[in-house]
Amino acid sequence: MRHAALALGTGTQGLLYIVGPLLVATLASSCNPDAALAVTAALGLAGTAAVALAPPSRRWRPERFVGQDANQAHQLAIPAVLLLFVSLTGIGFAIGAMNVWSIAMAEHHHQDMLPGIIPAAFSTGSFVGGLIYGRRTWSSTTTRRLIISTAAFLAGWLPPLTRPGPFAATAAVAVPGAFLTVVVACAYVSTDALTPAGRTSEAYAWLILSNGVGQSAGTALAGRFAEQPLASAALPAAGAAFAFAVLLAEHRQLRPAGQLLRGQHRRPLRGRRKTP
Repeated sequence: MRHAALALGTGTQGLLYIVGPLLVATLASSCNPDAALAVTAALGLAGTAAVALAPPSRRWRPERFVGQDANQAHQLAIPAVLLLFVSLTGIGFAIGAMNVWSIAMAEHHHQDMLPGIIPAAFSTGSFVGGLIYGRRTWSSTTTRRLIISTAAFLAGWLPPLTRPGPFAATAAVAVPGAFLTVVVACAYVSTDALTPAGRTSEAYAWLILSNGVGQSAGTALAGRFAEQPLASAALPAAGAAFAFAVLLAEHRQLRPAGQLLRGQHRRPLRGRRKTP
């Protein structure tokens, strides 16, 4: 059930990214940007405290290893893991560039709510995609699903290159958003399979960091091209293309020795007895 749980976790985060941008846009337009920033900081502090004080966080303890396992626990920087992290920077780059592109769209069409509406539509697609992905049974390998979902994520960023209007652009971003959940869920499962058990939490942190670094780079570069509509719309596709190219070029390294990363989740049949 790990695939389903990760898809549900990633998808439900989309709810926050639906409400958050809309809340910020509303506060910024009705009050002022300082109020939006203050509310964001307060909510971030409250959320951090809730996670840190939650029973699963307080009860968790790292696994301990002895002998050969202890030596393996230090092997985090293996090529396959680093490759996965590099590809995730491209996904983050696309998201960061999208946020700036939405601001450029708002200025061009004189609609102040677009910087909140476009990311919210993207996150709505992510939420729906997570629900659909988590409910399905998949027999293909995780690596294959990761590559296919990244290709679909890339294809979803091609319509903005036609410079659509506000309504069409809002609807278009829901498509790559739907495949973002699949990409992230498969990335987590791949990370779990490729890293030693004692370093899994650290590997997850690096995975999130890779995405964050990509978002920072995408935001910074998109800011330089904000006044060029075509270039601004092309940057999310460029980030997605980078991620897809990295995964496609070295996809064989993502399969750990002795494993095919199938990771399929199936609902158990009612009344079935478990055999030893």
